[in-house]
Formats: sequence, C-alpha cells, structure tokens
Amino acid sequence: MEVAGEGRNFRLVPNEDLPAIQEFLSSFLPYSLKFHQTIVTYLRDRVWEFHFYVAKSWPEDPIILHFPGQTCTPLGLVNESFTVFCPPERMDTLELLRTEDVLIDWSKTFFLNFTHSEIIEKIALWPFVGRVERTHCDIYILKEPPPDDIQLGEMQGVDCEVRELQPEHASIIHNLYPAKEMESVEVFRRLINKLPAYGVFSQGELAAWMMQSYYGAMFSMQTRPEFRRKGFGIHLAQALTKKVRSRGYIPFVMIRPENDASLGLYHKLGYVKSYSSTRAVFYVKDEASEKEANSKEEKEVEESKEEGDNETTATSKQKDLETDQGKGVE
Repeated sequence: MEVAGEGRNFRLVPNEDLPAIQEFLSSFLPYSLKFHQTIVTYLRDRVWEFHFYVAKSWPEDPIILHFPGQTCTPLGLVNESFTVFCPPERMDTLELLRTEDVLIDWSKTFFLNFTHSEIIEKIALWPFVGRVERTHCDIYILKEPPPDDIQLGEMQGVDCEVRELQPEHASIIHNLYPAKEMESVEVFRRLINKLPAYGVFSQGELAAWMMQSYYGAMFSMQTRPEFRRKGFGIHLAQALTKKVRSRGYIPFVMIRPENDASLGLYHKLGYVKSYSSTRAVFYVKDEASEKEANSKEEKEVEESKEEGDNETTATSKQKDLETDQGKGVE
C-alpha cells in the first residue's frame, strides 16, 4: 500500500511539523506518553519508518494516528496495524476514526499496538467489530530520579557484567521475545544500533537483556531459563533507566498486572502506576464468524476422525476375539 497524503478525515503530518505535534501532546501527559515518546524516537533516531496523521480539524479535534502500529503483521501491509491517541475527555473524536474509510480497510482484521485501554474498549463496541483478542499492561513511569540508596545485591552468576548489546544479539533476543510475531527481527537490530540496550553476560555468554523500544518504553526484559533467579533483572533495569533518562526520555515500562516480580522490581526503582493500556487484535464480524465456523468445522472433522478410529479399533478387537474363539473350538 502506498502512503496516502490524506484520508477522509485525516491528513499526513510532514516531518517538519512533528516537533509542534509533540509539544502539543505534552499537554496531555501522561496519557499521551507512548505516542509522545514514539515521535521523540522517530525524530531523533528514525528506528522505523512511521507515518503520522492528525484530524483535518486538528487541533480542535485532538486525535492522532500512526501507521504501522507494529513492525510485523500477517500480510505485511502498512495500514494493517496502527496506534491512536485522543485525550480521555475527547473520546468523541474516535468517530472520525470509525468513519475513516480511505486510510483503513475496516473489512479486514486490524491490529492496535498498546493503546489507552478506554480507547480500545470504545473501538470494541463499533458495529462491525466481532471478536477482540486483548493483552493488558499497566504503564509505570519514573517521575523522579531513582533513589540513591537502592540495595541491588550481587549478581549470582559466574563472572557477570552488564554491558551494551551488539547487533549480532538480535536473533537470540527475537527468538525468545513473547510477541515475536508482532515485531520483526530487523527492528531489534535497529534498536540495538540506535537506542540504549543492555545485557548481562556470564563468562561472556548473553544471559539476560533489556532495551528501549521505538515507542520509548523500556521493554523486552528477559532472562534465559538457565540463568533465572540470579538477580540480573534489577541491574539491567537500573542501568537502562539511567541511560534512558540521561538521553532526555521519560523512563517508563509496561507490566502485566499478574507479573508480581516485575511490579516489585520497578517499585523498588521508584516507578509508579499511571494508566492501563491494551494491545488488541480486532476481527471484523464476517471474518470472525468465518474463522469460528472454520474452527468448528475442523473440530467436527477431528471428532469424526476420532470416532472413526475408535470404531475401527473396536471392530478390529471384535474380529480378533472371534478368531481367538474359533481357534479355541479347533
């Protein structure tokens, strides 16, 4: 898909106008944080090629989009995924998005990367939306400098050190990334090249890692299974927090509500909860019905096959029994 200069309700923002857009979004922090920081990383480091659109009636209608919303989608189309922001008190502007039929094909499945949860729930009520798959995370922000008296403790591995990641580590990291179907391995290479990214190395082997995303968040904190429970996480988080903050970014992380270990770690570093966000896959009604019908049909075929196998087994056993009985008469 070629990038459209304008849609029905939205216009493409020239790069030279993005600093003013970023400044305008500052008045809606913290709710605009993810979108605000995406513009910052785009202007400074251009990790990925994004296309930003604002309402034609901007700033009276303060709603903004960017395509793509994630770096990997099933069909690889620019408009298959997007991210949207509007202030919580201006949810009415989402009507401009709902009626936007030039930039977005609402007859196909569409993907929204982490977006304010209230926006996601509003979109889920649209008449053409069927099933919605949701992943919830809470945004935690570091508003003040980290405490000076944090007791990190010693890392429990052998010859451990924290140092910057290199591009050759991207494949290992991407392979273990939980949402690797939504982000390309190439974006990990670029993140390592252009944004802060740290790893814990034990005897020279990469054991754990964390980096800054193209949307500003500190993300992808992971530890290889054989190195877990060795206290690597807080060392990574502290190192990355200091680096991100020194570069003028607002340190923030996205934590699933059930992840008690991460909650405790970031609380110790001074992070506080700000708002809830959701990543969602929206299936439109016709597609959702078709997918459910296909799933049901596949299940019925599988059950029928199992019944057939059971009947065949029973028949075979009966024949064996009759043969054995016949042998007994002889």
